[in-house]
Amino acid sequence: MVESLLWFDPDAKRDLAEKIALAAARYRTKFGQQPDTCYVNTDQLDGLEGQTVEGVRVLPAKNVSENYFRVGVEEAAELKEAT
Repeated sequence: MVESLLWFDPDAKRDLAEKIALAAARYRTKFGQQPDTCYVNTDQLDGLEGQTVEGVRVLPAKNVSENYFRVGVEEAAELKEAT
């Protein structure tokens, strides 16, 4: 990712999709563009791996701590490596 936002949301009352949507909304506000990817801790994927939430693809990441969400725009070369 060229630019990304690390979003923290420990609220147990919100589901994963809502947390990703909030992170994406903050990214849009801060950077003025739609993110296309969100990395989530592998233990928190809740069945959303490879799915999209409001146009944001959800991918696993061991290096993202629990309750953190790394949202941003992937470069074409990075997307090829991830698949």
